[in-house]
Amino acid sequence: MKAIILAAWRGTRMRPLTDTTPKPLISIVWKPILEHNLEHIYDSVDEIIIVIKHLWDEIKKYFGDNFKGTKISYFEQWNDKWTWWAIRGINFNWDFLLLNWDSIFEIKDLESLIQLDWYGCLTREIDDPSKYGVFQKKENWNAEKIVEKPQSFIWNTINIWAYKFSDILFDINDNIPLSTRWEYEITDSINWFCTQEDFQLITIGWEFIDVWAPWDILTANSYLLNTLEESEINWEIEEGVTIKWNIILEKWAILKSWTYIEWNCYIWKDSKIGPNCYIRWESVIWSNCHIGNAVEVKNSSFWNNSNAGHLTYIGDSVVWNNVNFWAGFVTANLRHDWKNMRCMINWELIDTWRRKLWVIVWDNAKIGIKSMAYPARVIETDSMLLPWTTIK
Repeated sequence: MKAIILAAWRGTRMRPLTDTTPKPLISIVWKPILEHNLEHIYDSVDEIIIVIKHLWDEIKKYFGDNFKGTKISYFEQWNDKWTWWAIRGINFNWDFLLLNWDSIFEIKDLESLIQLDWYGCLTREIDDPSKYGVFQKKENWNAEKIVEKPQSFIWNTINIWAYKFSDILFDINDNIPLSTRWEYEITDSINWFCTQEDFQLITIGWEFIDVWAPWDILTANSYLLNTLEESEINWEIEEGVTIKWNIILEKWAILKSWTYIEWNCYIWKDSKIGPNCYIRWESVIWSNCHIGNAVEVKNSSFWNNSNAGHLTYIGDSVVWNNVNFWAGFVTANLRHDWKNMRCMINWELIDTWRRKLWVIVWDNAKIGIKSMAYPARVIETDSMLLPWTTIK
């Protein structure tokens, strides 16, 4: 069996980060998104084919020609007519897995798919399926068809983009017409496949992680950090440090005196934490960061070379590279009416489905002293905020 991973998309909701970094290489805790799923399938397949386009050379450079001994090859998607065009031109006489690279699946769910005697896909049951592709099933839990964003309720089992197909899909895919949206639709190919083969629906038992927008990084970090069963302390801890639960402290990272760490957290190389700071609730701090005196970081992600030296609270936030918070930056991460946070991404106001969200800070931003921000705000790349700025 082979595996095809769809990794060509630009990831526009992660812009401007994805202008220079392929979205598959955005790290969730200790490794890129794509690598998490490769870890779960590499020993069950004979070859992994990664479909690439945007910043393809960076993906090739990172993964090379094998993953732990399993061959990796690359196929360049040359047309943007949606997903099914991505695999036009691939053809072999093997069963295969087809996965979307920006969802993270549990290994037990992927194993259930791999071990199927026939063909099928992973699904999830949700209360409101109207925004998804929804499967209409037969009595034996085989799929009859999939309906994209149904106008009326037909079932609550949604498509989550993890499939096992036979090679007849390639012939089907080469013959489907353009839809009314002028795209090659996944639903058309699946529905045709369901008329040719039994297609088993496997319902997963947890809320899978789809890294669709910046705030999904926080959800993914929390899930993976909660799998830690013990701490991994690989460098220096000074006197007076308190650690509750489990952490990973990489080489050349220092926990300075009177730092208090609560719940599972990850701190990468060359970062300095403390003195006298509070890190909690599944926070991730990458390379060469400094979290200093009287700073509290809660359920947040700091990328490389970012600093909050003193007197700052950062909660439920995504902070990218080379960001600096000067003293006294204050914000709110909760609405007074307790409604979901809505965030402006690419000039579109999006419901995050999160009750708490603070700021998303893009690369190279500098935030002046005594500044403040309303909840769910975006600070753009290269921003230089004067002291006492209010971000509304």
